[in-house]
Amino acid sequence: MPNIKSAKKRVLVIEKKTLRNQMIKSALKTAIKRFEASCSANNVEEAGANFKFAVKKIDQAAAKGVVPKNTAARKKSQLARRYNEISA
Repeated sequence: MPNIKSAKKRVLVIEKKTLRNQMIKSALKTAIKRFEASCSANNVEEAGANFKFAVKKIDQAAAKGVVPKNTAARKKSQLARRYNEISA
């Protein structure tokens, strides 16, 4: 445990940021899983809605710095490719 006041504050701030990052990552993973499930079921309309939502969550995670920009771009590309496969 830190003894210095500023170090104690940093520990508290890091805990808050860690919780925020975990929430964002969890929401992102859930959105991607929902999209994958709708793709597996060949439900094009639901997949389209879930695709939009997943891309939104990926962009939000990238904006917050939870996911690197290139990782976000790669994930979006993978999801778009999967969506185009089922919609074609």
